[in-house]
Amino acid sequence: MVLQIHVVQRGESLFRIGKAYGISSEKIATANEIPDPSQLVIGQALVIPIEGSYTIVQAGDSLYKIAQLYHISVEELARLNNLSQNTTLQIGQPLKIPSNEKRSVNSFLYVEPRIPVATTMVDEVRRRVGDLTFLGMFSYQVHRDGSLTPPQTDDILQIARDAGVTNALVVSNLEDYAFNADLAHALFIDEAAQNQLLGNLIQIANDEGYGEIHFDFELLHPEDRELYTNFLRKARDRFHQAGFKVSAAVAPKSSDVKTGIYGAHDYAALGEILDYVMLMTYEWGYMYSDPQAVSPIQPVRSILNYATSVIPQEKILLGQNLYGYDWTAPFPPQGGPPAQAISPQQAIAIALERNAEIQYDTQAQAPYFHYYDDRGLLHEVWFEDARSIQAKFDLMKELDIGGIMYWKLGLGFPQNWLLLHDNFNVQKLT
Repeated sequence: MVLQIHVVQRGESLFRIGKAYGISSEKIATANEIPDPSQLVIGQALVIPIEGSYTIVQAGDSLYKIAQLYHISVEELARLNNLSQNTTLQIGQPLKIPSNEKRSVNSFLYVEPRIPVATTMVDEVRRRVGDLTFLGMFSYQVHRDGSLTPPQTDDILQIARDAGVTNALVVSNLEDYAFNADLAHALFIDEAAQNQLLGNLIQIANDEGYGEIHFDFELLHPEDRELYTNFLRKARDRFHQAGFKVSAAVAPKSSDVKTGIYGAHDYAALGEILDYVMLMTYEWGYMYSDPQAVSPIQPVRSILNYATSVIPQEKILLGQNLYGYDWTAPFPPQGGPPAQAISPQQAIAIALERNAEIQYDTQAQAPYFHYYDDRGLLHEVWFEDARSIQAKFDLMKELDIGGIMYWKLGLGFPQNWLLLHDNFNVQKLT
């Protein structure tokens, strides 16, 4: 890790934090998009935009101890920091440490424009295209005869192209705002409808300048496993011949389960067919669950361990949520209301408003907090922060997978983009 992550402690101010790192508080506020620099939340994770890799001296640290931790000599550590080898370190002192070389990855971000397309969404596309390999236009909704209803795109496709981003045409089995297994099944058994669909997708991709065609077929009938595999193989052959890459969003599985709502996704077969496999490694905590992390690190690791055993590592993109949830007691399994989806920035704002201290679950590698609303009802909030996303980046490096996929644009999480840029080189394919 190059950028420093700092967790706000009781009594700290942005000025004091900046002074410790030798950087202005204004730069920290800008990087983290802090609305009011005088207002911080205890437990809030900040990314400190300083050049190089640093560690902060803790009680009991010495040059020898820190040098051992980072597998360098005391002489090298002292040289990096212009210090004598006999220097007595001060608690809170930042020390520069060697940086690791960054490797290249693919980054895929879904965008879901509404009608009319909001100016703020177009502006957000402009802000993020520098950190993207693919921009996925969600979604072209398929009909049972192979025709498609397109999303509104406005200037989004051109903005992405101008930045060297590959636009991805996302086709889904959504019907009446829900994923429909019967719709997908009807396509899988109707060769004429399949041919119509694949021809339509190629035509649209050519006309609109898409470079990839991406299937988001979810909640399929498990007995359609072979039908779906054969459909994707046929699509791959047609699309490759026409010059397009093909990818799919794939349900999260830690073994080759053939039953239930994830059974139709055959990891080994999809890894052979697709150019990219985008694992939906999120939604452990969801609207109707008990409060918990949306993408806890251990289940995510289990899915990646299985995926890398049957899919080429370079094809795998880790799915990452750019959101969290705010649950109200009694929680949904006990008959309470569904949780409200919130961005990480919204979560920080709620904690600030409610004077809540942010805690961090080291097992899930995710932040959370509690508060009471004006009606006296207990809330529990789980979300993402710099620490939780860095844990995912570390896992990506450990397992050497091909990249990351985000759902979705428009959810404020500035620390993610800072750390993505700092951990990896994002590839451009065009």
